[in-house]
Amino acid sequence: MSAVHDSGDSALWRRLIISLGRLLGLTISDNRTPLASQLAREEARQAEVQALLDALVSGLPDPVVLLGKYERVVAFNAGAIALAPAMRRGDPASISLRMPELVEAIREARAGGKQQRVEFAERVADRTFEAFVSPIALANDAMILITLHDLSPIRRVEDMRADFIANVSHELRTPLATLAGFIETLQGPARDDTAARERFLGIMQGQAWRMARLIDDLLSLSRIELRAHMRPDTPVDIVSIVRQVADGLQTLARDRGVAIEVTAPAEPLTVLGDRDELLRLFENLIENATKYGASGGKVEVTIASGEAQDGRGEARVAVRDHGPGIAAEHLPRLTERFYRVDVGESRALGGTGLGLALVKHILNRHQGRLAIESKVGEGATFTVRLPRPAV
Repeated sequence: MSAVHDSGDSALWRRLIISLGRLLGLTISDNRTPLASQLAREEARQAEVQALLDALVSGLPDPVVLLGKYERVVAFNAGAIALAPAMRRGDPASISLRMPELVEAIREARAGGKQQRVEFAERVADRTFEAFVSPIALANDAMILITLHDLSPIRRVEDMRADFIANVSHELRTPLATLAGFIETLQGPARDDTAARERFLGIMQGQAWRMARLIDDLLSLSRIELRAHMRPDTPVDIVSIVRQVADGLQTLARDRGVAIEVTAPAEPLTVLGDRDELLRLFENLIENATKYGASGGKVEVTIASGEAQDGRGEARVAVRDHGPGIAAEHLPRLTERFYRVDVGESRALGGTGLGLALVKHILNRHQGRLAIESKVGEGATFTVRLPRPAV
């Protein structure tokens, strides 16, 4: 009788264990296998599933978070940790992802069973993200896959494009307004005024030249950007290029009362480059020094060979003027498009605001560097460094 009683108790206990296992999400078979062994196998299976999920999300390039039951974090990759350093497996999404827009999108995706798209801003780092919250239907439950994309680079490009269009429009509006005004005057009150006509025509010619130079600089910048990934491979002599530029600017230098002095080695200094682009580069630098440093009366151009930090040979060209110099706060922005230290002076001297931007892009294509040193009252030095081909 006692044996029957014992057998009934054992069956009852097995049924209770199986029921408890189901409540805990475990799969325990109704046999006499020891409970510890079944639990060990179940833990091993869950570890394999977790490893698979971790491997899956870690291979994705964008930040990814996988949520399980009750919107708790199941898996995530390194990109997600960079956005939410406090994220831990098992934490609720509302704690790990402290973005109200994203948490609300998770709730809507779970309730409606449809993918949600939301944008949110990370105010500390001033970045904008796009999140896709996608429900994944499974046999027993549903998971939520969150994929995030950093929109900040796209937003920056859009802002740059808008600023660029605004700057170009502004640069063209002034000379166009000047031309329209003078044409109206010549057609009206100054129709028969010969002296006024000659003076106005001279001003109109200057404004037309200014617009032409602006358009030329824009086209040059566009061409250089299109070929930015194609490094030039033609050997050119830097010494002959700089001397050609200096000779071509002698008339401007005489008009400004400036002497251009070139110090260069007797032998050629060869680099791999595009001759036309390098001519444009040094023309911009030496012309700027001649115009804006005219009060110093002298522009010194020094050409030399040297060694870069990585041990490779390089050609160095330093253009120094003895003008008023440039304040330190302006130096980091000098190569930005349309950035000017003195807008009025730049326009009066025919500047477009694109000269140093062209210099920067040409150097980028040639894998070169530009260093700018200046102190107010002591002039400025622009040093170009170009890598030399290995011998």
